Amino acid sequence: MYQNVIAPIQFKTVKDIYLNISHFLDHFIMLIFAKSAYDAGRHFGMSYDEIIIYGMAGFILFGAVAPLAASLADRFSRSLLLVIYHFGIGLAAILAGFAQTVWQLSAAIGLIGVFASIYHPVGIAMLIKSNRRIGFRLGINGGFGNMGVAAARLVAGILLTMGDWRLCFILPGIFCLIYGFAFITALEEGYQQSTQKKQVKKPGFSPNWKLALAAIFLSTASGGFVFSAMTFVVPRYFEISMVSISSSVAITGLLASLVYACASFTQIAVGWIIDKVEPKWVLFGIGIGQIFFIFLTSQFTDYALFFAMLIAMSFVFGQIPITDTILSRYVPDEWRAKALSFKFMLNLIVGAAVLPICGLLLQSGMMMSSLFVILSCIAALVVASGIILPVQIASHRQDL
Repeated sequence: MYQNVIAPIQFKTVKDIYLNISHFLDHFIMLIFAKSAYDAGRHFGMSYDEIIIYGMAGFILFGAVAPLAASLADRFSRSLLLVIYHFGIGLAAILAGFAQTVWQLSAAIGLIGVFASIYHPVGIAMLIKSNRRIGFRLGINGGFGNMGVAAARLVAGILLTMGDWRLCFILPGIFCLIYGFAFITALEEGYQQSTQKKQVKKPGFSPNWKLALAAIFLSTASGGFVFSAMTFVVPRYFEISMVSISSSVAITGLLASLVYACASFTQIAVGWIIDKVEPKWVLFGIGIGQIFFIFLTSQFTDYALFFAMLIAMSFVFGQIPITDTILSRYVPDEWRAKALSFKFMLNLIVGAAVLPICGLLLQSGMMMSSLFVILSCIAALVVASGIILPVQIASHRQDL
């Protein structure tokens, strides 16, 4: 009975566009709270600095549950887990919209994190199953993810002018449920991933894989912190640092969305570049750019801040497809879902530390601009990861 129900959606594949839209929704749903937190805080009688800590569970679970999602995908199929993902985040978002206490809201955001954790280890593994132009396709996929980051600010800002923070969760949740049905209809026959099917011999990891994974570990840890901080605090930073332009949350939300939307295209360019240039040098250059331009964002206000932030976010977003491309070159397919799950667990757990750390620093009296000085220092670790990453010869690549 159970097998008959899930059989039509097991061991299927889907076109890149559907995986890209799913990535968009993943970041969109996860970051709705970032823009609606201030309004939710007023509803529950809390300040912005106090309520953002209640979103920590969602970000922790977003990364912590990733290895479990990868294991379930290996056992039951990647396509099945992605179907569960769409309906899970949709229902969890709707529950968040109906929360009556701040603890119920925190629990619902945690549930969003549980289902949202499925996408990165499972969806990315499905994407790079095909070795065709991995860097470029990862760049496009990453661009969709960051468009989700941008849209979360824009849509939440608009919905806040129409209603309140509850609407910011409920309407996107309903959309995710509708898209879940569209995703099911798009599934088509593809590869088999059953664990019962034994392979004669598993291909090994590429030479120098330990050093490459160390570089991935370092860049993921530092990049995860910087990415989460930049995507979470920038909307509020714009609200308090662009008062000469506008005091409307809708306008500052639009400006933050423009930054994320424009910067997200950097991933496509970087993805195209790493298909042609050794990733070591691309990662090194990205790190240098982050140090310089993130620091500049701490020095400016109004329009100068907008353009400095646009360039800084371009370097932050540009890092994303690099590590996944490196992983696909050193790790064989049967290990990629697990490797991706631990990578994203590290990335997102480190990123989850942003909420309590930023909240405590701001409550202690630190200026928000000083946070960006700290982030520029952390970006130095991205440069270090580029230095230790080995140069790989073509015959050792797993994606060729």
